[in-house]
Amino acid sequence: MIYSSQGRITRALTAAFYLALILVLLVTTFYPAPVEGVSVILMLSVKLIPLLIFVVPVFRGNNRGYIWLSFVVIFYFTQAVVSAWLSEGAPVPVILSILSFCLFSIAMIHLKANRPKPAS
Repeated sequence: MIYSSQGRITRALTAAFYLALILVLLVTTFYPAPVEGVSVILMLSVKLIPLLIFVVPVFRGNNRGYIWLSFVVIFYFTQAVVSAWLSEGAPVPVILSILSFCLFSIAMIHLKANRPKPAS
C-alpha cells in the first residue's frame, strides 16, 4: 500500500532497479557464452528465483516485502563485490554491484518515505 506521493516515486524507482538487476543477471547467463556442462535452467533458477519471489511486493509497494527483498539483495551485492574484486574490476560484476546497491538503497528510501501515517 502506498501512503504518500513520494512512495509512488520510490516504488517506481525500486521496480526499475529490480527489473534492471534481473535483466543483467539474465543476460550474463547467456553472454558471452553459457558455461559448458551446466544446465542453463539450473543457472537461471539459482540466479533468479530468490529475486522473483518478490515480484508482487515490489510492484505493489508492500513495505514488508521490501524489507525481505533488502535482505536478499545483500547477498547479490556481496557476491558481485567479491566477483568485481577477484576479476580486478571487470565491467559485469561492477554493474551488478552498482545495481544491487542502488536497489537496496532505494528500497530503504521507499520504506522511509512510505511509512503509514500515525493514527490521530
